[in-house]
Amino acid sequence: MTSSETTPFSLDLSEDVSDVRQWVHEFAKDVIRPAAQEWDEREETPWPILQEAAKIGLYSLDFFAQQWFDPSGLGIPVAFEELFWGDAGIGLSIVGSGLAAASVAATGLPEQVGEWVPQMFGTADDVKLGAFCASEPDAGSDIGSIRTRAVYDEASDEWVINGTKTWATNGGIADIHVVVASVHPELGSRGQASFIIPPNTPGLSQGQKFKKHGIRASHTAEVILDGVRVPSSLLVGGKEKFDARIARVREGKRAAGQAAMKTFETTRPTVGAMAVGVARAAYEYARDYSREREQFGKKIGDFQAIAFKLADMKMHVDAARLMVWRAAWMARNGKDFEAAEGSQAKLYASETAVRVTDEAIQILGGNGYTRDFPVERMHRDAKIFTIFEGTSEVQRLVIGRAVTGLAVR
Repeated sequence: MTSSETTPFSLDLSEDVSDVRQWVHEFAKDVIRPAAQEWDEREETPWPILQEAAKIGLYSLDFFAQQWFDPSGLGIPVAFEELFWGDAGIGLSIVGSGLAAASVAATGLPEQVGEWVPQMFGTADDVKLGAFCASEPDAGSDIGSIRTRAVYDEASDEWVINGTKTWATNGGIADIHVVVASVHPELGSRGQASFIIPPNTPGLSQGQKFKKHGIRASHTAEVILDGVRVPSSLLVGGKEKFDARIARVREGKRAAGQAAMKTFETTRPTVGAMAVGVARAAYEYARDYSREREQFGKKIGDFQAIAFKLADMKMHVDAARLMVWRAAWMARNGKDFEAAEGSQAKLYASETAVRVTDEAIQILGGNGYTRDFPVERMHRDAKIFTIFEGTSEVQRLVIGRAVTGLAVR
């Protein structure tokens, strides 16, 4: 998008985005929230909720694409905030396939996008899942040290993939897996490529399923790749384009690495929006509780000790949303993240979620520490946002490098 086509930044949502917000909010209120505690306890993928979302078009490629391409950039952040206001675990189950879809849509060939991305969602009558597999047991934040190898077999025109992935949302149960593997290990992250693994491909299996602190309704597991063979055509972006990029890298040009960083920057605001949803839910619950709960003959909200907590919580939630919206608008309108605004939004929103949910428990006192009240679950859910899609430490590193112009370590 050129500067002449830039959509002006506005805090007034378009009618379309406003309607979507209300629609998703109603689904979160009526369908997700009543089921949240059950699926948190079960620690299983909430298939009935996914099916309900698919029936109304919420879990669908069309919905995600329409929100992603909204000219304001606010379609996805607004929808994700409402979903995660409902529940983070169920919310992640609904949006998890979008991670894999976005990775193919961003750099895939048109025919790859057309054939494989719809299969990550399926239809209202036959729900499918996608999984994006990047992290490994020894390569979390250090994405350049990925050990999963993809070797080209010229005789069969196939890629042979071996390795273990971890922390994969929908890992092992997805219909389509997108796997990041190292083709030229000596080049670090610049020698990596992504591969589409079709359903029922021999050699791909689920490893350990993780029992997590929070977001328990979202399936997270290891993915084992043992001699997995896929056609050459399933290298995301195509082998010809990949070979040309590697040739440029070997000539000493670093554009590929910079492009990857820009991609991460543009996706981080969506994670920030999820965190804002959790923080807002905790704030609203604590606020409403303070209006009803009485101690020492007064509503506890009458006491400065509580009212000041709520004031700070509200301030941080609103500030986080503004940072997320700014970064999302910048990403959609092609603005450069000169001060790592994407990382700023994700960092502030994620730490706000932890802070606000902690204060919500404090306001509820002993009640807040029990599973009978939802702020306990929200507090557990909030912590993941400071870890995935780049830890808080990595975000500070990215921001530090951006603002100083130095190679901060």
